[in-house]
Amino acid sequence: MVELDPIRYELASYEKPLVEMGDSLDLAEKKRRVEELTREMEEPGLWDKPDVAQEKVKLLNILKSDIEGYAKLCAEKDDLETLIEMADEEPDPSYVPEAQEMMEAFKAHYEAMRLETLLSGPYDKDNAIVTLHPGAGGTEACDWASMLFRMYSKWADRKGFELVVRDLQDGDEAGIKSVTFEVNGPNAYGLLKSEKGVHRLVRISPFNAAGKRQTSFVSCDVIPDIKEDIDIEIDDKDIRIDTYRSSGAGGQHINKTSSAIRITHFPTGIVVTCQNERSQFQNKDKAMQELKIKLLMLKQEANLQKLSDIRGEIKDIAWGSQIRSYFLQPYQMIKDLRTDEEQANAGKVLDGDIDQFINAYLRWSALNEKNAAKAQ
Repeated sequence: MVELDPIRYELASYEKPLVEMGDSLDLAEKKRRVEELTREMEEPGLWDKPDVAQEKVKLLNILKSDIEGYAKLCAEKDDLETLIEMADEEPDPSYVPEAQEMMEAFKAHYEAMRLETLLSGPYDKDNAIVTLHPGAGGTEACDWASMLFRMYSKWADRKGFELVVRDLQDGDEAGIKSVTFEVNGPNAYGLLKSEKGVHRLVRISPFNAAGKRQTSFVSCDVIPDIKEDIDIEIDDKDIRIDTYRSSGAGGQHINKTSSAIRITHFPTGIVVTCQNERSQFQNKDKAMQELKIKLLMLKQEANLQKLSDIRGEIKDIAWGSQIRSYFLQPYQMIKDLRTDEEQANAGKVLDGDIDQFINAYLRWSALNEKNAAKAQ
């Protein structure tokens, strides 16, 4: 008899979690929605409203992916059980490496699917809008902002996501004074919400002639790109709308006319900008929608407290408020201060390989929610 008991027992340990995963995915409801959407896709005149049609196609693909992904996972488990049964009946040493390889593939697919189930928030499936603002550190912080922008650009490219710059302001000497960009792809917001907070960099500054170590900070704000109308009233006296000429590096996403829009919301201090659309009206509409989304997020985060109470809760972009530290000198180490996740290969992370930290955050967040629910 071929010794496959360790794999047999490990596979059996996934029996209950796999059933629980199927329950959490609510597959029956998703199959019902697939049938409903499929019928709607066949209706004449659907593409008369391209935006609506595209959203339906997007939702249909997401639902099918969940259904097919779970079915594939169950099939891999069945195939492995069949292989173990064959090994029991006909001992052959060649079954061992094959079973080990199939077990590793099953575990990898299970973990990827499990992380998908953690993206169950109301906006997790949406695209994301990300804003980077340098804090303490001057020119060094502006350079750090450009490094983070590059990191997220590389990450988006790895995922096959589209990145569109909404607004970019160059630093006075180097780097980026601020940048707002969209990341468009499946679960973009659910993944990138882990990045919201202050990011701290420690390195030998290339802008310091004395070669001293310097610490810089950049805040990263992430909100979902909600397309539907948001029922939030904004009083005209509470905002100031400024137009300005783009000062970014140019390119296909940034125009060079004085149609860029900046909206300042006085009660909260929120500032939103947009300059990538063709007209001032389009930029204004996009900026106003972003402002409404941010106000909605603030309401939810503060459990519907008055917006005037929220501004004081925002942390400074400086010491003591960081979510992640990036050490480049005297040693290399990147550490998330919420999850304790670490990576010694800083170059790998700054080149866009941040899934390790995103996945750790999703697990950490789910555990916190579970513990909070038990405490109630």
